[in-house]
Amino acid sequence: MKFPGDAVRGSSTGRPIMVLLDHLGKRWTLRILWELGQIEAISFRELRAQCGDPSPTVLNARLKELRALGFVALTESGYALTREGETLCEHLLPLDKWARDWAASRSEGHGGA
Repeated sequence: MKFPGDAVRGSSTGRPIMVLLDHLGKRWTLRILWELGQIEAISFRELRAQCGDPSPTVLNARLKELRALGFVALTESGYALTREGETLCEHLLPLDKWARDWAASRSEGHGGA
């Protein structure tokens, strides 16, 4: 588990943005955050189905990481974003819009491919 200050892929300094991007770049992490951002709380089984059935081992590992980072909590009702997780998702929305605009501009001049 890496935290700000720890070396990660592409950064020996452990700059917070690099550590965050390293975690977000792991398989299933963004999908989990996206799905949790759509509801208040969800069971492990329901989350797994919403995410497209990742292996239980991988989903459990990602949830453990997201909990340790403070983005997800296990509540009486299931898994849910923490306030920090909600804030992270709010900050990702402008990046999502930018990426969609970028993709559209790239496909216009390249026949969609």
